Amino acid sequence: MFRGSITALITPFKNGEVDWKAFDDFVEWQIQEGTHALVPCGTTGESPTLSHEEHNAIVKRCVEIANKRIPVIAGTGSNSTKEAIALITHAKADGADAALVVTPYYNKPTQEGLYAHYKAIHDAASLPILIYNIPGRSVVDMNVDTMARLAKLPNIVGVKDATGDLARPAEVIQKIGYDFCQLSGEDATTAAFLAQGGVGCISVLSNIAPRLFSEMHEAWFRGDVKAVAVIRDQLAPLAKNLFCESSPAPVKYAASILGICSEEVRLPLLPASENARALIDSAMAHAGLTQGSSPKIAHG
Repeated sequence: MFRGSITALITPFKNGEVDWKAFDDFVEWQIQEGTHALVPCGTTGESPTLSHEEHNAIVKRCVEIANKRIPVIAGTGSNSTKEAIALITHAKADGADAALVVTPYYNKPTQEGLYAHYKAIHDAASLPILIYNIPGRSVVDMNVDTMARLAKLPNIVGVKDATGDLARPAEVIQKIGYDFCQLSGEDATTAAFLAQGGVGCISVLSNIAPRLFSEMHEAWFRGDVKAVAVIRDQLAPLAKNLFCESSPAPVKYAASILGICSEEVRLPLLPASENARALIDSAMAHAGLTQGSSPKIAHG
């Protein structure tokens, strides 16, 4: 259903407000660069600091610009089931192709609570749902048995796996099967995740290197393992350094270098520090990313 390089879109800001012109141009650029699908209003889009009105407007605008050329997977998660239902209902009405729903953060539901949360969202809106399992931010980890129960519901179609556990994809295949869409949530281990049975990555890195990240996936799909390794190594410093401080501050700094948008983030996040900037500058040079450039694949 979904595969390849899927960008977890940053939300451009200007003087505290959404920079709509920058957002429009950014979405179009992502499509032209070969990105396979888009995720507006995920964590990378600073969803915790967006008002409900901003959240819904961003999803709607992304759907309009994409215009069915590539899928739009709207971030609609919340630690309030009622709020998540409201967000997914809006996303469905606005024409999103699917929803990405994060495991509830802070309130730490049990596995049974996780099941009940996702089932309620599933039953409220007829839209394909990807589970977003990210224990590092949510504290809770949905185990594979709970995921297998949820996968029996017709619109629970896959997972964004940000556990960092590379044994997990194979275990999911054993218990759920190959039709369950497994997408990585960790840029640095994308190639390994694909090798373990994954079909793509919902990526921070592809905000600034969409063509390279897309080409890495295309190389995997056609069985060109050498090309995968070359691009993996070209992007490896970026995959690490974009997380040297709380995301999305580092990737927004990188985006500002490329002229995509300002580096502005919303409190409680702060712009990337001088140390982070130096790390990102070095990683971008390694990847061949400069303003106005169209980076080429390095030859190993």
